[in-house]
Amino acid sequence: MQTTIHKIDLRNLYLDDFRALRASMSKAYSATSDLLWEEDEIEKLLTVFPEGQLVILADGKVVGAALSIIVNLRDFKANHTYQEITGDSSFSTHNAEGNVLYGIEVFIHPEYRGLRLGRRLYDARKELCETLNLKSIVFAGRIPNYNKVSDQYTPKKYIEMVRMKELYDPVLTFQLNNDFHVKKVMKGYLEGDTASEDYAVLMEWNNIYYEESPKLINAKKSIVRLGLIQWQMRPLNNLEALFDQAEFFIDAVSGYGSDFALFPELFTAPLMADYNHLSESDAIRELAKYSGSLREKFQEFAISYNINIITGSTPHIDEDGKLYNIGFLCKRDGTSEMYKKIHITPNEVAHWGMVGGDTIQTFNTDCGKIGIMICYDVEFPELSRIMADQGMQLLFVPFLTDTQNGYTRVRNCAQARAIENECYVAVAGCVGNLPKVNNMDIQYAQAAVFTPSDFSFPTNGVKAEATPNTEMTLIVDVDMDLLKELHEFGSVKILKDRRNDLYEVKLKK
Repeated sequence: MQTTIHKIDLRNLYLDDFRALRASMSKAYSATSDLLWEEDEIEKLLTVFPEGQLVILADGKVVGAALSIIVNLRDFKANHTYQEITGDSSFSTHNAEGNVLYGIEVFIHPEYRGLRLGRRLYDARKELCETLNLKSIVFAGRIPNYNKVSDQYTPKKYIEMVRMKELYDPVLTFQLNNDFHVKKVMKGYLEGDTASEDYAVLMEWNNIYYEESPKLINAKKSIVRLGLIQWQMRPLNNLEALFDQAEFFIDAVSGYGSDFALFPELFTAPLMADYNHLSESDAIRELAKYSGSLREKFQEFAISYNINIITGSTPHIDEDGKLYNIGFLCKRDGTSEMYKKIHITPNEVAHWGMVGGDTIQTFNTDCGKIGIMICYDVEFPELSRIMADQGMQLLFVPFLTDTQNGYTRVRNCAQARAIENECYVAVAGCVGNLPKVNNMDIQYAQAAVFTPSDFSFPTNGVKAEATPNTEMTLIVDVDMDLLKELHEFGSVKILKDRRNDLYEVKLKK
């Protein structure tokens, strides 16, 4: 990551963005003025189709854009040009009654490449296509590396070799990796494109939810995908080795389109091996020195892999010298928040001198409101009930248990929290052993996602579970709309049927 980013925003383009848009474009196109947009062109585009113009901002700076119009592709020749599809940049070709979203521009500022921001723009385009009930997304993509091998391969052969990963093309490879397929090769699409030898590839992404009727697809996200990481404790040489292992799993679960990645409690413990000659309390305070680096790196991962990451937990020392068991929610928009373990186990007090946090809170995410409780906290039902009253629908529980007895307590309590609070509960723990780390020698875990118990859910309240004591990931889809139906129409209505005239659970002021 070349640039530190604190906040990522993706929104529609406004005319006031033009100067910043052009500045980023000039960097993306090496100041080639022929490829830069003029203000009157952007104004026309925003007049005919404002919702189709997207920009991505890093800390308020425009660093990328994706521009589009709607057309009926059959109204154009198979070998149309860029000027024809845009009406010589008048955009008179835009047809609100068309069935194809046609991409006419996409770019990312070079200093912000490598963060998968282009993919985020494409995902937003796909959502727009589904929302507007359009049949597909189509555009003509350049093949800028073709000129290097044009004396050896035909365009058809070149495309096939890029598809098979035998050659790399910065545009075509990206499009193929984003589920676009080749419709045809066109000659003379973009005047002066010598790098592509005047060729372009007409690409298409099909909307599988397209309906011939004018009914719009509900744009609200109801299916949330969870990626649970059952982490194997193993010797690690340094912090970078831990980050490499963590990134492997983040890459894996994000590759399946997960909205969240959940790491276990104290998964950073292997780094204590270097301090095993110290007392247990001193060793864990040395480990606590990594908490700031952990937050920074996982924020970077959240942006780069477009996923919300719950970092399990790690020790942390506050400004008063108190030792806490904390974790971070690193959101894919670049922001992050800290949570603290509230209930500290007798072991954590006796061996490490930890203290408990004093904040019960929920967190707003792009997938709804979530709660996070670390291990022992899930055994205290008051916490999750307060979170449920605050609107929590997803509860994440990173845990660490050394015996099956301890795991049983966490598991059964987590299942109870799912039922009584009409929510989903995801738990993930560490497995394996660390013989060279005192007080962290053995672990027992089985990651799982638990559900309420009603007809729309599994009869045993278990949506999915991992193989016990085996390093693996667990990818699980949960339907948020089912929780709404349960709350209103369930065979029992636990949250509604509480006797608030007799008792209540509330925060102390």
